[in-house]
Amino acid sequence: MSDLLAIGASGVKAYSRALSVVGDNIANAQTDGYVRRTVRLEEAPAAGDIVLSRNSIRPGGVIAAGVTRELDQWLVDDARTASGEAARQSTRLNWISATERALDNGGNSISGSVTAIFATADQLSANPNDATLRLQFLASVDDSASAFRRTAAALGSAANGVATEAQSAVDQLNTDLSALSRVNDGLRRARAGSSNEATLLDERDRLVGNIASAMDVEVSYDARGAAIVRTPSGDPLVEGDNVATVTLNVSAAGLVSFGISPATLLQPASGALAGLTDAANHISSQRAGLDSLATQLSNTLNAAHQAGIDANGNPGAALLNFSGSAAGMTSAALAIAEVAAANALGSNGNILAFNAVRTSSGIEQNSTAFITQQAQMTAAARAQEAAASGRRDGAFAARDAIGAVDLDREAADLLRFQQAYEAAARTIQVARETMQTMLNIF
Repeated sequence: MSDLLAIGASGVKAYSRALSVVGDNIANAQTDGYVRRTVRLEEAPAAGDIVLSRNSIRPGGVIAAGVTRELDQWLVDDARTASGEAARQSTRLNWISATERALDNGGNSISGSVTAIFATADQLSANPNDATLRLQFLASVDDSASAFRRTAAALGSAANGVATEAQSAVDQLNTDLSALSRVNDGLRRARAGSSNEATLLDERDRLVGNIASAMDVEVSYDARGAAIVRTPSGDPLVEGDNVATVTLNVSAAGLVSFGISPATLLQPASGALAGLTDAANHISSQRAGLDSLATQLSNTLNAAHQAGIDANGNPGAALLNFSGSAAGMTSAALAIAEVAAANALGSNGNILAFNAVRTSSGIEQNSTAFITQQAQMTAAARAQEAAASGRRDGAFAARDAIGAVDLDREAADLLRFQQAYEAAARTIQVARETMQTMLNIF
């Protein structure tokens, strides 16, 4: 006769654990990084001979063999890769957009200020002795110098922001690498198939995902599920008890570079670090372009103004003070009478020549093209970010279709295991009643 008490007890124990796992799934349905779990239920082995019967089979009940995480590793890896590229494009777009805002500050942009100089010069040419028009002309030059300084300051602020974000990203990356090493140690100690192991595996995947969002990595796993993380070139970041330290270097020009202490160069191809590298390079390039425009404007205006004669009969002075950087460009402190509107051809001969300078120098067209090019770069970055985000969202959806908690499915499992638990409890009751009936015979 089968041991009904043992069979019932095994069912109560196994289904109690299954109900606990379903409860965990429901409680963590909205927890980031949580992967749905199931209990592996197996038949308890219990074959053997009994009295008066040989080669008999005695059912042994059911056992909970372990907790399994429902996931497809390939989909997890694909989601991690897609997340890294999305992080790169998102970070890059943020700072390229900031650069666009710095360059195109509405009516106060460098392009608008350069146009205003030539527009006031044109007005002055019609009445070169008008003090108000002379003042407006000097004010437009000062406004343009101020616009260049503001733009240079805004780009400098953006460069500092990239450096600050890069430092935060490196600090967080090092924190995640250290945390992953501790999780790996926990996995080596955890009992296989336990809920504790499943929790550690969830945390392992979350940390690996964070690391991949910071930079591109190669990930493998040992027999106990501990993650081994390397750079694409093979340099270890987390392996065994060894954890690398990622470092940041910021050049005087605002360029950022990364390495592994003490002296290994990192060249991220995806993730936030790659996006920050792209952003720093772009901002540095735009700062150099701004300085180039400031040089052209200064040389053009100074040469044009110095070719004329002011109201006192003196040669025209420089309109702008410039030492090579847009951040330091200022307008010269000239009096109204020092505006060199005249030349040998007449009282407005030199200021009329500004129209020719406007066409031949190309400074106005160049400043407009500079801002337009930035707008085009921003639009391209936005399109790339949208594509990368769509790719990431699709990869996440495919991964979550298997690993995410579905409350409807959990509700069905809850009813199923509850009924199984009640059936096991009823088996114990039947066994007790049967035994009591047999004892009452005597």
